[in-house]
Amino acid sequence: MHLSEQEIIRREKLQELTQLGIDAYPAALFPITHSSTFIKENYKGPENAADFADVSIAGRIMSVRDMGKANFCVIQDGAGRIQLYIKRDDICTGEDKTLYDIVWKKLLDIGDFIGIKGYVFTTKTGETSIHVKDLTLLSKALRPLPIVKEKDGESFDEVTDPEFRYRQRYADLIVNPGVKDTFIKRTKMMNCIRAYLNDMNALEVETPVLQSIPGGAAARPFITHHNALDMPLYLRIANELYLKRLIVGGFDFVYEFSRNFRNEGMDRTHNPEFTILEFYVAYKDYFWMMETTENLLEQVAIATNGQTKLTVGEKEIEFKAPYKRISIYDAILVHTGIDVSNMNEDEIRTTCNTLHIPTEKSMGRAKMLDEIFGTMCEANYVQPTFIIDYPIEMSPLTKKHRSKPGLVERFELIVNGKELANAYTELNDPIDQRERFEEQTKLMERGDDEAMFIDQDFLRALEYGMPPTSGIGFGIDRLAMLMTNQLSIQDVLFFPQMRAENPNS
Repeated sequence: MHLSEQEIIRREKLQELTQLGIDAYPAALFPITHSSTFIKENYKGPENAADFADVSIAGRIMSVRDMGKANFCVIQDGAGRIQLYIKRDDICTGEDKTLYDIVWKKLLDIGDFIGIKGYVFTTKTGETSIHVKDLTLLSKALRPLPIVKEKDGESFDEVTDPEFRYRQRYADLIVNPGVKDTFIKRTKMMNCIRAYLNDMNALEVETPVLQSIPGGAAARPFITHHNALDMPLYLRIANELYLKRLIVGGFDFVYEFSRNFRNEGMDRTHNPEFTILEFYVAYKDYFWMMETTENLLEQVAIATNGQTKLTVGEKEIEFKAPYKRISIYDAILVHTGIDVSNMNEDEIRTTCNTLHIPTEKSMGRAKMLDEIFGTMCEANYVQPTFIIDYPIEMSPLTKKHRSKPGLVERFELIVNGKELANAYTELNDPIDQRERFEEQTKLMERGDDEAMFIDQDFLRALEYGMPPTSGIGFGIDRLAMLMTNQLSIQDVLFFPQMRAENPNS
């Protein structure tokens, strides 16, 4: 194990602390009475000084200003940062000044955790601070933090290297304070969604992550093997078919925040492990679902940002309902000038060639239409827009349109040029569903590794009868990107997938 000079010095300091009889990693509980943010927001000076005459707080040392027999220090706790005033004679009341002269001045470093007790006061410069009366080492840091300089409370040389930030998120969270805010917003967003659905009497459920059939989406799965059962299993690509089984079983409204896994490419909007919210409601259709989606996202925007109009990059996006609606055929016509609605597979392939969109022999009509829309149209829809009424070939789990032959009752919600949600009036005809699955099998035989498997158990469930149902899947990570103004999915995942680290780097 190669150690830098600083790492070697810190280990030597650890030994010196041990020799002084100081446990650098004590097990005992340290009592905490206040957070840094609470103190700074509620301390009013002499009028309520008595309420802050005895505070106990703990956190990580982030900076030190040496003033000789007194030091100013900034610590960071879970809520924020606060300044400490540490005077030698106050923490060393007797003749022995070791705690200040040796431990504090020489053996503690930026990054170490300390616990302090004292009282709150205001410095001559007007900064709310804590006058330390007692100091305890709680944890010695053996690796130095990246240095981030601050001026007037703002960081001006934050660590921006993605390799460091995503691989060492723990350090990123310490030195880049704004990162924590992103993840707090993400949690607020999910809490808002839960509250909204719970208020509608929806039931939160859990369904299998390991599945014998990777159903519910067109995607390439991760495969593993269960030794005891001697059978292949797949990490789920979607939870749709299991939630529909629950609708068959008599639950009228179910939802799940589902961790899904797809063995596909990675980019600024894709990670192999991601979170989807799916919910299914009996006796509803995709028109009801569009209205519900609009209202939900409006509430989410307010809960996370206090308003419905959000800045995303250089764009202003308005989440206030209602949202624009346009059919996928009309969208393609608007952005290419080509009417593809009555074209067969060969004609669609020719159109792709005309538009310089690459195709493969394994691609059917549905996949090529998806490529046309994705390449020529999708990026144009910045404001929330429902793309509706898809061709039947693109939607194997969707009910046929009640008035438009060859189409299904499906919508995708596009925001900022990316799909955010996908919803159907669900197919509940078991005979029709079996035929759709068989069409998917033919595509699989042609080499389409994203075609759907036939789930015989799901078909059996449908044969028992599923009521009219509408369902939707939301990309939670993409929604978090919008709500926190992040342009990369890696910035809203605590630990995005990375290449294996080079041990020699």
